[in-house]
Amino acid sequence: MTYPIHHVDTDQGISDQTLTQILDQFIQQKALNAKRILILPPDITRFYSKAGFISNYLYQALKDKAEVFFLPALGTHEPMSDGEIDAMFGSEIPKDLFLPHFWRTDVEKLGEIPPQRISELSGGKLDCSMEVAVNKLVLDKKWDLIVSVGQIVPHEVIGMANYTKNILVGIGGEDTIHKSHFLGAVYGMERIMGRTYTPVRKALNEGFDQYLRHLPIEFILTVLGKKNDKLTLQGVYCGNQDDTYEQACKLSQQLNLNLLDKPIKKAIVFLEPAEFKTTWLGNKAIYRTRMAMADDGELIVLAPGLQRFGEDLEIDQLIRKFGYKTTDETLASVKQHPELASNLSAAAHLIHGTADKRFNVTYCPNDAVTQEEIESVNYQYCHYNDMVKRYPIESLKNGWNTLENGEEVFYVSNPALGLWATKQNFNE
Repeated sequence: MTYPIHHVDTDQGISDQTLTQILDQFIQQKALNAKRILILPPDITRFYSKAGFISNYLYQALKDKAEVFFLPALGTHEPMSDGEIDAMFGSEIPKDLFLPHFWRTDVEKLGEIPPQRISELSGGKLDCSMEVAVNKLVLDKKWDLIVSVGQIVPHEVIGMANYTKNILVGIGGEDTIHKSHFLGAVYGMERIMGRTYTPVRKALNEGFDQYLRHLPIEFILTVLGKKNDKLTLQGVYCGNQDDTYEQACKLSQQLNLNLLDKPIKKAIVFLEPAEFKTTWLGNKAIYRTRMAMADDGELIVLAPGLQRFGEDLEIDQLIRKFGYKTTDETLASVKQHPELASNLSAAAHLIHGTADKRFNVTYCPNDAVTQEEIESVNYQYCHYNDMVKRYPIESLKNGWNTLENGEEVFYVSNPALGLWATKQNFNE
């Protein structure tokens, strides 16, 4: 294989054996002489990305001839627990090799994207600079190789997840995170999701190219899709230029965009309890289906693992205070309340999580979050146990289902793995 390595198999899928061969080729071309290596994988919220397998294999192959450390790209998420590390990366890697990222304190500012460029990208809706900052560890000159591992999949903030986002947001600082999220929100989620190049993508790529391109960063990008209703690795892309990202996006759009002939009147979305413990993550159920929802339709979010609203406790309090109101109401709150204006990623999240009164959202947690809490942030409530009695998920298949009573529902077993829209609502 020549470099960059772009390996695709949509017929059979890519087996673990083939994946290790691809990784061996990557090691031959990029890691043979490296003595100090830093791997930047996602956290447990990207459990199905194959990033855990890839990171573990790189460690096992390189640990005897190089120092290998891990800096999970947490963004605003909490550091991974030992149990999460074991589940994702295996238990044999020493825990002290996993370095935490604290987005408010661990970063160094390298420069900024000027206000005039942000204004241009936002269509005149924002007039502010955006910092380009990353975790200080990445800037240490001791690294011979930095490997960013992650999955390309449709994303609500940037269009398509990963690539430079894994650096500037995953191990970035609060200004970059806040401004990039808010830029995406004011530009409009429906204009962003599933698109290769968006204002947020352009901003992050430009910041990376100007301030970080000199670092020894290589990307390993995966694309997964369903085969026989089972999630399967179908693309692996190793490289460090835009073309690698673009080619991965093309495959992800082919595999992960679900374009429907008609809108959904009732959608049921299941949130895996080990993966989705907050609405900050769980609202992918809303983000990823909103372009498919019918006006006055109902979105039922089955959230048995829900524990609170924000991953970050400060943002959790902001969500509780301001709630998922309409976009206009949230924008007004940003102007009126400095605490929200200084946490623009929280404001963006509130905008992403609203149905803007176009369809209804019913959240169905277990006992950790009460009816009062759910309704206080402007969602409807039903207990998880009551809803699954009405709609037993073991009898539902992904996609359209016609129940015994004649009711038609659309089921999604994991919203993180795709984007659903009507054909008339999506044009790449």
